[in-house]
Amino acid sequence: MSGKKKGNRPGVRRVGRTLAFQVLYGVHFDDPQNPVDIETAFDRNPMVDEQESATARDFARTLVMGVDANLARIDAVIGEHSQHWKFDRIAVIELSILRLSLYEMLFTDIPVKAAINEAIELSKLFGDEKSRGFVNGILDGAARSEIRESAMDAARDSTMDGNA
Repeated sequence: MSGKKKGNRPGVRRVGRTLAFQVLYGVHFDDPQNPVDIETAFDRNPMVDEQESATARDFARTLVMGVDANLARIDAVIGEHSQHWKFDRIAVIELSILRLSLYEMLFTDIPVKAAINEAIELSKLFGDEKSRGFVNGILDGAARSEIRESAMDAARDSTMDGNA
């Protein structure tokens, strides 16, 4: 057992997620006539500069770049599961949290439940009471449909293997 106490300090990955959220959130307020690439948006964010942990900054950069590279797919999933909401009516806070969490759910090896829990933690920090339920509902729906798709793909693969 280590003699170090963790205390109430958040872990590096949580700090990285928070930084990534802040960058993704900030991008929404850029001048649409003069857009800034995501790398520049990341580098100019004051919260990134203030973060002492290089590991947290690197993790945040990976998340931000991943969201940017997969934005069309991520936004399609949000659109599929926000049935009664027009995409442009989703608040920037919730949209940023959803994009970040869906990137982790769809394109990384983080367990789905952990990604959803982290999204709820971000919505507690930055959103209001309704944010949590909205974010949880969309992510839960996305998780269920992704699980169904994976199961169907696996069944198709095993059927094709049996027919070969």
